[in-house]
Amino acid sequence: MRAVVGLGNPGPEYAATRHNAGFWLADALVAHWGFPPFRRGERARFTEGEVAGVPVRVLKPTTSMNRSGAALASLRADPTFNPASDLLILVDDFQIPSGTFRLRGEGSSGGHNGLKSVEGALQSPAYPRLRIGVGPLPEGVSDWSEYVLAPFDPEQVEQLEALKPQLITAVEQWLRQS
Repeated sequence: MRAVVGLGNPGPEYAATRHNAGFWLADALVAHWGFPPFRRGERARFTEGEVAGVPVRVLKPTTSMNRSGAALASLRADPTFNPASDLLILVDDFQIPSGTFRLRGEGSSGGHNGLKSVEGALQSPAYPRLRIGVGPLPEGVSDWSEYVLAPFDPEQVEQLEALKPQLITAVEQWLRQS
């Protein structure tokens, strides 16, 4: 079983914010793959299906972003689950320009509190993450938390929609590995 976990903050007040780019991509993947609707699970909403013969579970934590790692408890309970090969985290990154993304097999949290929580839960930075660009911070803005908790501007929405096919392809390529 492979797990794709989109990070974000639950609740309608956060739905259109930059910090919920991970939720946005999780929803896009589920729609693209024709998975059933998300349902309640342990500290996450989840759905499951198969992609090219690979069993996949998609999760969206129901905790705040800063406690995202708690949603991984059900995955960690499976002794065959290896985060280094079976887990992909989808997350926003204001240090990457909007309309771009970066997929890496491991790395640091880069100061991102959602990734810090995931690393704390896994006790390791060795897990793949797909960082979705929501930056850069506009000139004169120094409060990154205010920026990521604000809605996307129309240009960024267009950039995300244009990037969606590449993001889906990147996730599907990751699924086919190993």
